[in-house]
Amino acid sequence: MTSDLMSFSEKSFVVEDEAEGDRLAREALLDCAMGPGRRRKSSEKLRNGRLPSSGLAFVVRNGTGQVIGTVRLWDVAAGGRSLLLLGPLAVDASSEGKGIGSVLMRHAITRAKEQGHGAIILVGDAPYYQRFGFSAGKTGSLMMPGPVERDRLLGVDLKPGYLDGLAGLLVASGRRWLRRNNRDNARELQAA
Repeated sequence: MTSDLMSFSEKSFVVEDEAEGDRLAREALLDCAMGPGRRRKSSEKLRNGRLPSSGLAFVVRNGTGQVIGTVRLWDVAAGGRSLLLLGPLAVDASSEGKGIGSVLMRHAITRAKEQGHGAIILVGDAPYYQRFGFSAGKTGSLMMPGPVERDRLLGVDLKPGYLDGLAGLLVASGRRWLRRNNRDNARELQAA
């Protein structure tokens, strides 16, 4: 598990790898920050039924251990190349304006580079994400599996020129999440 302590005046928070026990807090945070329509977004079609890319799911905790920020990266592909899809990025409303989103973005980008990934794409507001190197300049020939405003489909190369000439439909390529019910778990225990 990695942990980066960040201090802003008297406030402090920690960026950590997401843990299994963070699921409920993360989902509640996303529901509050993104609203009820978050599951209908085109990006969600690429995340649905999948696990985040290995080692690329992060939370921010405040001084009491509460989850106040989250970001995940997901394995996707287009035109025969592997990419990462970033999102959603969310920060608790009570902690907005303290740089937590920026710290999460920088942390996620750094870790993706360290793992050797070629590029990250996302759907978001260009004025916010430009500070991290994202632009729509190389994503014009990419398609989402649903509607998206073209100027909001952004990308950044982690390896020079990785997005150059990339075209095609983005498809999920990551590990599948298998929901298991109690009956299946009980059968496995009986068989063991």
